[in-house]
Amino acid sequence: MPEVRGTGHGIRAWGLMMPGKRYPPLRAGQDLKIVWRVTGSGPLRLTASDPGGRERAVVWGPEKHGGSSFRRPGEEWGSGYRLDEPGCWRLRLARDTGAADVWLRVAA
Repeated sequence: MPEVRGTGHGIRAWGLMMPGKRYPPLRAGQDLKIVWRVTGSGPLRLTASDPGGRERAVVWGPEKHGGSSFRRPGEEWGSGYRLDEPGCWRLRLARDTGAADVWLRVAA
């Protein structure tokens, strides 16, 4: 499964994408599940910004996981996103100790 890495400050973040449909590419109109591993402390807060810069609600999550075979540092969380427009999406992960962004290109 494809993996993404967040860049920012104060935390490190990796995501294991589970697009549910043929990948690549990610396509507009599809839902995307991501299992996150995130360092730092405090609750995990997730937001998504569409290609026009509008903030969108996360469809579900973050849901804390007890663990899995996804071997990256930090605690594990699950989340779901609806990517309903083509273009560049920003996924933001924040904890009390910092924030990181993941950028996803979504095809029409």
